[in-house]
Amino acid sequence: MNERTALVTGANKGIGKHIARLLAAAGFTVYVGSRDPERGQRAVEEFGAGARLLVLDVTDPDGIGQAAAQVDRLDVLVNNAGISPSLASPTDTGVEEYRRTYETNVFGVVAVTNAFLPVLRRSPRPRVVNVSSGTASLAWSTSPNPQFSPGSGAAAYRSSKAALNALTVLYAQALAEEGFKVNALAPGLRATDLNARASAAGGDPAEAARGALRLALLPDDGPTGGFFSWDGTPVPW
Repeated sequence: MNERTALVTGANKGIGKHIARLLAAAGFTVYVGSRDPERGQRAVEEFGAGARLLVLDVTDPDGIGQAAAQVDRLDVLVNNAGISPSLASPTDTGVEEYRRTYETNVFGVVAVTNAFLPVLRRSPRPRVVNVSSGTASLAWSTSPNPQFSPGSGAAAYRSSKAALNALTVLYAQALAEEGFKVNALAPGLRATDLNARASAAGGDPAEAARGALRLALLPDDGPTGGFFSWDGTPVPW
């Protein structure tokens, strides 16, 4: 087994799959977190000997505990799993959509991070990467920016990622003295099945994954509590 280990949630498709592939190519043993065992196993077979299937639904507390019990040590956690049920504005978004979105994008990240903290603490260089969104930036949402046109759509998704950004800062502060580096990634609009807008986009998910890999491999003097675009440039909160 490789000396360094990583877990990527939602790693059987989209950006998460590319992140897992890059980590495996970098010499990590990669736990491929996947709700669907069959799709997860197919991804593992693509990645080769360094990949391990870890059945993991970030909205299932019992399942998260069972998954954490299967991992002895972890160097990198990439909280990638996320959903965007619709592109509706806040005035057209029901409370249930917010609940469903936050269950995965916010509460799921907290549950997974806390469950795997004991094994992350066994690493000499623990790294946590939270896949966020440039649309979560309040500064970019209220002024011209390099990634998207300001607007009020996808309210549940965007607000959930803004909450994730706040948690990124809080985890970074809480874990700084233990050597953790906790950062958020704005991957840019990529051709994935996240929502209709993403599906129609031409952005390469592999390009975004390289940004996640950069944060996963940060040196000891690297940043923590930051928000970075896929190309490494800082994103305003």
